[in-house]
Amino acid sequence: MEGFGGSRIYFSPCGIGLGHASRSVPIANELRRLGAEILFSTYIEGVDYVEKQGYSVVTAPPISMSNDSSGSIDLRMSSINQGIKAFPTFMRQVNTEIKYMKAFESDAVVSDSRLSSIFAAKLLGLPVLLILNQFTPLIPVQKDMFMLSRVADGLIMTLIGRGWGYADKILIPDFPAPKTLSIDSLRIPGPYQGKVELIGAILPKKPQDARKSTDVRAEFGVTEDQKLIYAGISGPRAERMPLLKLLTPIFESFPDEYRVVMSTGNPTGDSKPVRRGSLLKMGWVKDRFDLLNACDLVVSRGGHETMMQSICYGKRSIIIPVPKHPEQYGNARRAQELGVAYAIHQRNIDRDGVLLLAEEMLGEDSFRERLSELNTGHLGDGVGRSIEALADIIHL
Repeated sequence: MEGFGGSRIYFSPCGIGLGHASRSVPIANELRRLGAEILFSTYIEGVDYVEKQGYSVVTAPPISMSNDSSGSIDLRMSSINQGIKAFPTFMRQVNTEIKYMKAFESDAVVSDSRLSSIFAAKLLGLPVLLILNQFTPLIPVQKDMFMLSRVADGLIMTLIGRGWGYADKILIPDFPAPKTLSIDSLRIPGPYQGKVELIGAILPKKPQDARKSTDVRAEFGVTEDQKLIYAGISGPRAERMPLLKLLTPIFESFPDEYRVVMSTGNPTGDSKPVRRGSLLKMGWVKDRFDLLNACDLVVSRGGHETMMQSICYGKRSIIIPVPKHPEQYGNARRAQELGVAYAIHQRNIDRDGVLLLAEEMLGEDSFRERLSELNTGHLGDGVGRSIEALADIIHL
């Protein structure tokens, strides 16, 4: 691919958690290699992550959900805190994005799940490449707010769906049917289906490019007769901290035939592991893909990117979705249906149950066989296909 020399590409990933920013960065890296100038706009957790990757970043007004002490999405508090403020904040985002795009003299915009940057780009006459895995976000339902949830779901289906449709091209970093992971969130209206392309996973590093597993395992002191579990607990702080508190004493007490490396998902955290029992815990893993390649089992939330990466690396997973998070429930259920993971509710977590589940999964060959069946074709070519789509909409 040639022709990006001197192009100025504006990236605007959603800043809630790290999944959106982390799949934007590999595309930005390839564009920068091809000569493009890059500027990021994001907020909350996304800012620290993008800066850590060496990119200039401007901060947009944040929009987020509220969580209770278990990490669950608190619909009542989200409605109070964001419902009234959401529209003015959204408009501030649009105005801020217009200002940043004009100052950067952008040639094109790559939005990951952000409507405000799509609207800003269209007002400026800029082409937009949209990346997302939820065409219609699912609303968590509470019994005492059932009608509110139904009304909100209907409004979001209409308004957000139309908003996504303003993009010139819509890329979904998921597997083609019938392997699609985020199928529950992809109710795409007919008028927009011609813009949509499923491109496979966006991988910063492919398995064949990762460090040798034996070297990584030796670095963490894992012997040949031990099983290595990688617990990468990511997402917004309010969602990951309750699970970290539950899992830490469990993994510390695992038998010696296991070693568990746990990342607390903090981009500014220390990468030096602290060991207690069978657990090595750290704030941030410098190269999680080397560890992902070397491990025997993954324990994670139900975030789309984390699960896609685990599948592409051929790793069976224990998925613990954020409570009352419909998208993560859907992802976890789908991965279990595909035979590559087992899903467990956070309320059911205890030491003996997690250990038994790990033993069963590591002793069952059907997981390996199903992962091998899924990993055919070009399921990890999302970066290249994103570059091709961007070149097409800016007519290179």
